[in-house]
Amino acid sequence: MKTLIIAEKPDMGRNIAAAIEPKAKNMRSHLEGEQYIITWAIGHLIELAEPDQYDDKYKKWNINHLPIIPAEFKLIPNPRTYDQLKVIAELAKKCNQLVNACDAGREGQHIFSLIQRHLGLNQPVKRLWISDLTSETIRNGFATLKDGAEYENLTRAARSRSEADWLIGMNGSRAFTTKHNVLLSVGRVQTPVLALIYDRQKQIEAFSSLKFYELEGHFAQGDTAYRGMWQGDRFTDGEKAQALAAKVKGKAARIQSYEVKETKEFPFKLYDLTLLQREANGKYAFSAKKTLDTAQALYEKHKVISYPRTNSNYVTEQNIPDMHKALNALQGTAYHELVQGANRNLVHINNKFICNPSKVEDHHAILPTNKKASGLSPDEQKLYDLIVRRFLSQFYPPAAYKVHTVMTEVEQELFKTTVKELLSLGWKVIYADQKKEKAKATKGKEKEEEEDEEVEVNEPFSIDANGDVTCTDAIVKEKDTQPPKHFNEGTLLKAMESAGKQIEDEELRDAMKDSGLGTPATRAATIERLKKVGYIDMQGKKIILTQKGRMVVELIRGAGIELLTSPEMTGQWERRLNEISRGTASDEQFMHNVKKFATLIVDKVRKQARASKTDFEGDNAPEATGKRGSASGKPTSRGEGGTKSPTKKKAPAEKSTGDGASTFIATCPRPGCGGSLFMGRKGYGCSHYKEGCSFVIWKESFGRSLTDTQVQALVQKGKTTKLKLVLADGTETDGKIVLKDVVTGALGTE
Repeated sequence: MKTLIIAEKPDMGRNIAAAIEPKAKNMRSHLEGEQYIITWAIGHLIELAEPDQYDDKYKKWNINHLPIIPAEFKLIPNPRTYDQLKVIAELAKKCNQLVNACDAGREGQHIFSLIQRHLGLNQPVKRLWISDLTSETIRNGFATLKDGAEYENLTRAARSRSEADWLIGMNGSRAFTTKHNVLLSVGRVQTPVLALIYDRQKQIEAFSSLKFYELEGHFAQGDTAYRGMWQGDRFTDGEKAQALAAKVKGKAARIQSYEVKETKEFPFKLYDLTLLQREANGKYAFSAKKTLDTAQALYEKHKVISYPRTNSNYVTEQNIPDMHKALNALQGTAYHELVQGANRNLVHINNKFICNPSKVEDHHAILPTNKKASGLSPDEQKLYDLIVRRFLSQFYPPAAYKVHTVMTEVEQELFKTTVKELLSLGWKVIYADQKKEKAKATKGKEKEEEEDEEVEVNEPFSIDANGDVTCTDAIVKEKDTQPPKHFNEGTLLKAMESAGKQIEDEELRDAMKDSGLGTPATRAATIERLKKVGYIDMQGKKIILTQKGRMVVELIRGAGIELLTSPEMTGQWERRLNEISRGTASDEQFMHNVKKFATLIVDKVRKQARASKTDFEGDNAPEATGKRGSASGKPTSRGEGGTKSPTKKKAPAEKSTGDGASTFIATCPRPGCGGSLFMGRKGYGCSHYKEGCSFVIWKESFGRSLTDTQVQALVQKGKTTKLKLVLADGTETDGKIVLKDVVTGALGTE
């Protein structure tokens, strides 16, 4: 009997056939040769069943029917690809062994596992695990097939991910939708990502710009001129800055200190998918999805790069010879001159900056293959160029600089000068024909301010530490403090990768990869989903939160389910899934915790006051209409938060605060009121204010601008956590703000 190979997509199946069964007959739905039959899955052929497959009562959305927690999850065929599933079932009867040739990752493992479970296939399984689709790699992969049992833990992790997303998405979406009568999508990963965007938006809105002044001194020593920044506390008084400028201008100065040290800048790391998406967004404004789709085409269709859905920036010892072959293959191409200048001795197994097997799990960094590129579209060429140049830079030495740090004193005032003198371009010659390569995107604000003081020069620079210096001019520069920047897709991907933590250190960034929001393969889809359900809009490259997106986060937090919006906690769930895939954590315990959390979500939402319809206005938020997928498209068990829409029902109207800025926070605590607290311009007031409710909590209290979460704590628990406060007499203290009067909202401290 023959061996049945199941690839994930037709292109991959045909590539495999060309490599190991070149004479195989093309039967449209499969290829058949003497030893192998090769077919494909066309993505997900099997899905987790919708709730109404368990019980007809779930056809109508009703919060009293929640939570929905199946004892055993049902699998159903995707009706659009059912014919291909029948083909696999028939072909399997003719074979005594299976090869799982789906994508070498968690999702590919899941696709094969669902087919195997649903069809009851019990033949022995081998696993093809390869990182590119060149014929040589495919043949080598078949020569070293692994036993399918070695990937059982990865299968468990994939199944847990899918079922956890179903539980949180189905229960969360149905609970919030039926409570508030607006189709709302909630998900295990998408909701904390939305919360990242929400929190950034709140920071921007709360920001108050301040003017400040910098003093730049201009100095001369013989023919050498240089500039320095005044070293002192930031000026907020322009007149004081001008007075200091007048004090030093035209005066004799002296060199207080002069240090010179040589530094090196090494090439940037090889690309993982997230880093590639970030840079393609920054340079070409590609969306995360566009970069992923383009990279997938370079991998599957053109076979000119390795597997792109990787989270590693490193390679293993086995990849080093492949890197040298790929370098040779670039000879005679547009990169020929750069290949000629490459130093092959720099790429070896002992170069831990490149070769670090401990940091490679499923797949190594993205590399060009030894296949010459041809017929690429303009966008494919742009992405391929990024990958090739990053690859070539590893074969070049570091860029060398001499950094001069000068401290100049004039009239007892100090000015600092930093001059970065280029000695040799090294790897930066790779980018010499392009616009100046931007410095690392991981700089923080402090680093950026330091860069303002640094001047990079190509010509030699030197100062006589004992020579005479004159302050030829002093210029006052007026500046404004800047608010946090809106996320773009590149910076959001970075935040997702580190679960929202502001991580500047590259080593820490690597360590956090296991705890990110989603995986490199799913992050683009998460961002696209937030767009699709109307939670975010794009303004050029900026991601803008819609009113509907804002309301969803505030409703979830208002219900007391902060965990659902916590990037860090959800990142820990992702880490647990990675541990399951390694066999170091229990999938049963993980699912037990997810089921408990799904139940908690429903319980909390059930007690929540219904939001007003007007709270969702401003972005044409769709109502529940009874049409399947009216707000989010047809849901699937693979994604998050989707399910059938409920039957439309009329919700009682709620009054807003009427100031155009209403945002539901909590139920009014005033006895017998029954109103809802909303955030206004200056405080948190009750929706029943026209009926005489005078409850209000002022935003500015005890030297703080209260947050929604703190007001919720006051209303629900009677006090905040310990905070730094300013009392009425100006005394600073650590204490808790307490709700002293539930009728008026008067606050005190303890």
